[in-house]
Amino acid sequence: MSAGEKFRAAVEAERPLQVVGVINAYAARMAERVGYRALYVSGAGVANASYGLPDLGFTTLADVIADVKRIAAATALPLLVDVDTGWEDPAATVRAMIEAGSGAMQIEDQISAKRCGHRPNKQVVSTDDMVARLRTAVTARTDPSFVIMARTDAVAMEGLEAAISRARRYVEAGADMIFAEALASREDFAAFARALPVPVLANMTEFGKSPLLSAAELGTLGIRLALYPLSAFRAMNAAALNVFQAIRQEGGQQRVLESMQTRAELYEFLGYEAYEREADARRAAESRAVE
Repeated sequence: MSAGEKFRAAVEAERPLQVVGVINAYAARMAERVGYRALYVSGAGVANASYGLPDLGFTTLADVIADVKRIAAATALPLLVDVDTGWEDPAATVRAMIEAGSGAMQIEDQISAKRCGHRPNKQVVSTDDMVARLRTAVTARTDPSFVIMARTDAVAMEGLEAAISRARRYVEAGADMIFAEALASREDFAAFARALPVPVLANMTEFGKSPLLSAAELGTLGIRLALYPLSAFRAMNAAALNVFQAIRQEGGQQRVLESMQTRAELYEFLGYEAYEREADARRAAESRAVE
């Protein structure tokens, strides 16, 4: 089964499908162990975590692919990858994503100098320009099951009905699913879900414009995918800052030990002992060969 087929199967198996963001391969291992069926590689996550930059279009296809390859190699779960506006060549982006092991990508209708979807002063390209992006991406698929999700940021500038109209055009152009960004109410989510014949994703990012709804609530609205793009990353950052401050201010880490993952827990997620046994067996076989 290809990664695209796995992603489509996950969407059918869980309603709504909870897609959690992971910023590295180890986070992917933890999320898989917890029981998620699909993972997300956020463009903001790549920019913030891997490069220490804001999500303002600084990172390239090559930058994102590097993280995708590492994460895809560490998990059997399908990945949904944020490809921003597709960079200079959406066709090349599709081919690179499939080759790197992702099962789906989301491409948005902002201008190339993009902004976070929950920030002011976003700008979108014309509907025709986004349709052209999508058609280029769709025809470039080397795996017909690879999912191309179209994200629209147009609600903030053009209103709900205009954004839904855009999304209908995107579906006609071949988009398999729709990502409706920065919706402000339950009613907005329900309107998107009712209006479109394909699965709709709700972005449950914290501290943004959208209400934080449970998976059960989203399901009653007709939403098929619930995204948590940087939830764990935000928690990791807060925990790390607390540890850094404690060590610096108190001269040691004794007070914050209980907030840390233990060495045994780390090793258990990594399968450390199995790797050790394999290395020991290999050395023993090499030793016997020499004798």
